[in-house]
Amino acid sequence: MDFRLLGSVAVVAADGRELAVGSPKRRSLLAMLLLHPGMPVGVDRLTEALWDERPPRHARTVIHNHVSGLRALLAAHGAAAAGVELATDGSGYLLRAPAAAVDAGRFERYLRSARAAREPGAAVAALGEALALWHGPALAGTEPSLPLLCAARSLEELRLAAVEELARAHGRLGDHGAAAGVLAVEAALNPLRESLVAALMLALGRAGRRSEALEWFRRTRRTLAEQLGIDPGAELVEAHAVLLRSEAVPKAGPVAVPAPVPVPVPPAAAAGPAVAAPAPWPFPRRPRGFSGREGELAALDRAARSPGAIAVVTGGAGIGKTALAVHWAHLHRAEFPDGQLFVDLCGHSQLPERPTGAVLRELLLALGLPAEQMPSSPAALAARYRELTYGRRMLIVLDNARRSEQVRPLLPDGDDCVTLVTSRDRLGGLVATDAARPVPLAELSAPQSVTLLATTLGPDLGPDLVGSEPEAAARLARLCDGLPLALRLAAARIATCPSLGLAALADELADEQGRLGLLEVEDTSVAAALALTVQHLSVPARRLFRHLGTHTGTTLDSRTAAALADCGLPQAAGALEQLATAHLVVEIGRDAYTLHDLVRLYARSLPAGAGGDEALPRLLDHLLHTLLAASAAAEPGSEPCCELPADTRRPVGVRPFPDRAGALAWYAAERDTLRGAALAAVAAGRHDRAWRLVLLQWPLIVWQVRDGWVPLLEHGLAAAEADLAPGAQSRARALLGWVLLEEGRPEEALVHLERAPGLAALAGDRSAEAVALVNLAAALARHGGDGAPARARELLGRASALAERAGRADLVALARQHLADTCLADGAPEEAARHAARGLALAEPPFPAARRVVLQTLYGRALAATGHPEEAAHHLEAALRAARLHQYGEGESAARAALAALRAGAAPGGRQR
Repeated sequence: MDFRLLGSVAVVAADGRELAVGSPKRRSLLAMLLLHPGMPVGVDRLTEALWDERPPRHARTVIHNHVSGLRALLAAHGAAAAGVELATDGSGYLLRAPAAAVDAGRFERYLRSARAAREPGAAVAALGEALALWHGPALAGTEPSLPLLCAARSLEELRLAAVEELARAHGRLGDHGAAAGVLAVEAALNPLRESLVAALMLALGRAGRRSEALEWFRRTRRTLAEQLGIDPGAELVEAHAVLLRSEAVPKAGPVAVPAPVPVPVPPAAAAGPAVAAPAPWPFPRRPRGFSGREGELAALDRAARSPGAIAVVTGGAGIGKTALAVHWAHLHRAEFPDGQLFVDLCGHSQLPERPTGAVLRELLLALGLPAEQMPSSPAALAARYRELTYGRRMLIVLDNARRSEQVRPLLPDGDDCVTLVTSRDRLGGLVATDAARPVPLAELSAPQSVTLLATTLGPDLGPDLVGSEPEAAARLARLCDGLPLALRLAAARIATCPSLGLAALADELADEQGRLGLLEVEDTSVAAALALTVQHLSVPARRLFRHLGTHTGTTLDSRTAAALADCGLPQAAGALEQLATAHLVVEIGRDAYTLHDLVRLYARSLPAGAGGDEALPRLLDHLLHTLLAASAAAEPGSEPCCELPADTRRPVGVRPFPDRAGALAWYAAERDTLRGAALAAVAAGRHDRAWRLVLLQWPLIVWQVRDGWVPLLEHGLAAAEADLAPGAQSRARALLGWVLLEEGRPEEALVHLERAPGLAALAGDRSAEAVALVNLAAALARHGGDGAPARARELLGRASALAERAGRADLVALARQHLADTCLADGAPEEAARHAARGLALAEPPFPAARRVVLQTLYGRALAATGHPEEAAHHLEAALRAARLHQYGEGESAARAALAALRAGAAPGGRQR
């Protein structure tokens, strides 16, 4: 009998059949017992693991029933003979099983064996066995509770450590290519984990792939700057320096096994007011280290001036809503001679939401109403409350509200009271019907974040640390997303261990996999704060949020959301609106949203629940359909470079692209998302999707050809080879060869370009063969040496004939364009003019305007070279006007240069791309 935690939680019988464990809660109970093998796990701990929201009244009975079901399942499949026993121990339960029966235990033993191995070959074997035990995210199929999420994160950290150690062991064997292969997929899936990228760079350098290694550094530096606003850390910079020096890279030491991430303890309930007799109402103390928020404090000042003022302070978890309200209250204490009242409504809390009647009774007691005079009904309580607040000058702070209807009965009467409400939701109803003034809180700016960090550290520690490490302080602030809660937690880690230093903590936080775990101190954490928001979402919004962890980008719209959550467009739009209302996503435009890093990491840490395994395939298919639409708009008149697989699922909505500019803008904006999707498809073994996700980006690749496309195209080629698709291999090699050629790497380019036509012929794909021949011919014309021009013209003639037989006018025009260019360079302007004229005849709308500009410029140059200056000027001026109209800068430069040469009396020569 085998127990599995490294993937979906499962039990496998001796005959290899997976047993039907049952519901996610039963799997969660089994997982908790397996995570503590042979040790009793108390009912309270099991209750915490099984219920994301508050447990039912009979939680113990439910747990007992699940235990009974597991016992029956195990007994029916020979548990006793296998040495497996599920026993009761006091107020808890324990599962006894052989040490080798739990895959997580076997994984850790292999890991220890690898670390103890003296020979790298033995370490490679042990680590390979360890990683082979993984079949997906750890603890999949369980409830998304904090104990299980933290355990899953800890196991994932162990897996990544094993990957890094396996790469080092391959390196010690001298197999640096294998080391790079091990690291490449993980680095692609974790692009901000600098230690992985640094190790990959060094492995590639040792393997003789120095240019590829440097490209990883450039791409990672750009990603860090764009997503986090930071520079590469010391480890990445040192790897880059070593590669630039072309020195041998020193061997890395062993990676320490990370300790399990502690599970946050639910915060204790704040002590409420005494109810036996009227007493001064307890008000929170002034927030320590409060800084910034001058604009929001001024907004509260303005809101408080109106009669019966109501201000609603809104923002996401940990943004500092309560701190702002309490700080403002302390600043204005003297303005409220009749007192200040503070009530936590527990709208987003691990405690149950406060009943309105109970809150009103406490408020009335604080206002001096004797208990024996307390009304009995909620309506009467609210009326008495309004009566007692009328004419008083008071401040009422209603903290942590969730709904407008929760707040309305607690609003005081008269014009002299001010009410501050804080909420993670927008409370639009309160704004609409009660004239509440919204005061939204955004993330702190970089200077404000650094100031808060310094003030939280205190006068003895803060100024010195921040002053001595200003860059690290700024980086730390950015990694905390400007979130006050995260900044305070970071400060707490520094305060308890000043020797750690700001730079070291920033380096730790830069690792996305462990960032949420690091932002956790005792009973407070960013993850716990976000969990309280998520648990109060509607079922559709919660389902969508869990699936956001699958998304390979940081921006999305309702169509992408519908694909992730497998729902209709109206449901997706509604769920996104709810997430924006709860400040879990940020609306950045019409039907356009983004996630902050910490929220994105939390979503990624959650299991997707039922059907979650299909979220990635749905996303990939959605992106493929969108790419088809984008390529059709970006290159009108061209046919798709591939067909979609027969089992591709059509999404409920595909983004429309009205013109070429809009399509290219989308390509550029979604480049990181598309790259992430291609790499995720490779990691999931969906190679048929992966190469299509790469090749369908060809319009942007062609027009931004020198923008670092080689690594992505190499992934696409590898996926096409894994999919045994010769036509796709041909297109990938043709495109990769062209990019390498434009990057000034002709020898590498020709290796791919020479192989591309044969692969296309093998696939029977005439269009792909024509493209491959055109690209090969262009490369030979530039870099082929003696005899190359003649061969290039022969290849282009074949390409034109193939394109005509395939009915591809766009490819015929492309071949003619290159023939004209080659003939001009080869001193045959009459032939060049014929080819350019034939190409122009085919280049009518919807043919891309930019390509028509190129053909018309070539035709003008050819006419000038054959002694027809007036006709040449006519075509060159037309090309110049069209290039300006369509903002085609390179075409404008070529046309202007040809015109200048014509007017100077010289035949415009040279080669035009």
